[in-house]
Amino acid sequence: MCLLTYYPARVVPDLGALRFGAEANPDGHGFAIVTRGRIITGHGMNADTVIDAFSRTRAEHPDGPALFHSRYATRGAVELSNCHPFRLGGDRRTVLAHNSTLPKRVHPRAFDRRSDTRIAAEDYLPRQPFGPIDTAAGARGLAGWLGPSKLVILTVDPAYAHTAYLFGEHAGLWVGGIWYSNRSYLPPELRWPTRRRTVCGYCLDRDLERTSRYCRTCGWCFDCHSTLSHCTCLPTPTRPSPTAGPASNWT
Repeated sequence: MCLLTYYPARVVPDLGALRFGAEANPDGHGFAIVTRGRIITGHGMNADTVIDAFSRTRAEHPDGPALFHSRYATRGAVELSNCHPFRLGGDRRTVLAHNSTLPKRVHPRAFDRRSDTRIAAEDYLPRQPFGPIDTAAGARGLAGWLGPSKLVILTVDPAYAHTAYLFGEHAGLWVGGIWYSNRSYLPPELRWPTRRRTVCGYCLDRDLERTSRYCRTCGWCFDCHSTLSHCTCLPTPTRPSPTAGPASNWT
């Protein structure tokens, strides 16, 4: 599922929340900060290293919006190149990060090691298939394509009207001026609802017709309080295998 976090200008990160999110979503981490007409980004496989770099960089550049992402791999290899955020069409001026699963159009085919979000950022969304997101039709089209998932776009490209765009805001949570895409920023004992079992404790999707122990949106298990690949109710949990490669990248 991942944890996507968005910070408006001058909002200070909650490092404890980021560390809880990284523990629940351990497959790579990254950040982006808008400052003085450019975007500073960092990526890495070690959560503490990336969180510390984000904290230092944010303190130096507090005046623009920012994002942080911790990945829980569902598609694509567990490697540095699949850590969010991604440049939109390779343009350093615009980056995006995403939470949840995108439509099949951007799912990786056989032998493609990229994640669905990386494919969307590199191949699909640069063509503006729904039109400019500054138009009502374009924003509505992208939101409809995303469905229940969430997306943050940061840009310093003057072709855009704003420096930050948040899609799926209603499906996340604002806490202390920070937006979180789901509850995995909380410590485990506070993360999952105890009464409203029709509401997924991970992606917050409501399923009034749930017929199994799993959330139909993200695969979260209502019985053992784990995402599908970590479900202790399964005889043999499966996870994507880590692969060799670089451990961090800063730009």
